[in-house]
Amino acid sequence: MAITASMVKELRERTGLGMMDCKKALVDADGDMELAIEELRKKSVLKAAKKSGRTTANGLLGLKIADDAGKAAIVEINIETDFAAKNEKFIAFVAKVANAVFESVDGDIETLKQSGLDKERETLVQEIGENISIRRGELVVAPAGGCVACYLHTDNLKGALVVLNTNDIELGREVAMHITAINPMVIRSEEISEETIGKEREIYTSQAQDSGKPPEIIEKMVEGRIRKFLSEVSLIDQPFVKEPDRKVGDLLDASNAEVISFCRLEVGEGIEIEEEDFAAEVAAQLQESQ
Repeated sequence: MAITASMVKELRERTGLGMMDCKKALVDADGDMELAIEELRKKSVLKAAKKSGRTTANGLLGLKIADDAGKAAIVEINIETDFAAKNEKFIAFVAKVANAVFESVDGDIETLKQSGLDKERETLVQEIGENISIRRGELVVAPAGGCVACYLHTDNLKGALVVLNTNDIELGREVAMHITAINPMVIRSEEISEETIGKEREIYTSQAQDSGKPPEIIEKMVEGRIRKFLSEVSLIDQPFVKEPDRKVGDLLDASNAEVISFCRLEVGEGIEIEEEDFAAEVAAQLQESQ
């Protein structure tokens, strides 16, 4: 069967894949459009599987918030290079995942992957040529009388959601911006686990012992550093990023507001990047294309 340009165009529109891939698929399927689509999908899965081992430390955050600030979702979608993160299809996929989490019952990423998002991801891997991972997401719902506020940095690489017990969205946004910039560990110091405090105390004690000071002085030095550590990692004790002379807790108290919870995401946070020289990377890509 003769393969026409219009057939190739239709297959490209339906799959989003390259012209040569579509033409070859139609030739192999003897012009059967549905069979060609099925075969392309199979190949897409195989190619996506080959790329699945590649580290994806770049990417974007996606955000979706309700008009009434009653709930919001934030997601992290990773890709191999910052260049590919600017791809329009990748950007659209990030927005789609954020919307899916927002519309879901519990924001469970694994369930959403199985419901179809992972197949779309595999197709996108084939189109863009880089591994993509749906890494994580959070769905946050405000209590009655409260609100969810958000802040997403202009580069879409880090952002935060914060839940207040009041409906002061502007205040919530200010706090979310602070959380994005300063990255507190907890809301209040008493929320820090004894295990974490114990590890910090061990470090400070070891450092203080090198000073040669008496044990009772060392103990006071260590406890002083513990108090400093707690104030530095606790949201309400931190100096507000826009007004360093004022604590976040003071900002909240002035509006009779309280932070119920918060979440902060940063693209690539905690991902170990393997060093690989350029020549080896090119050789690996050439090998894969064969």
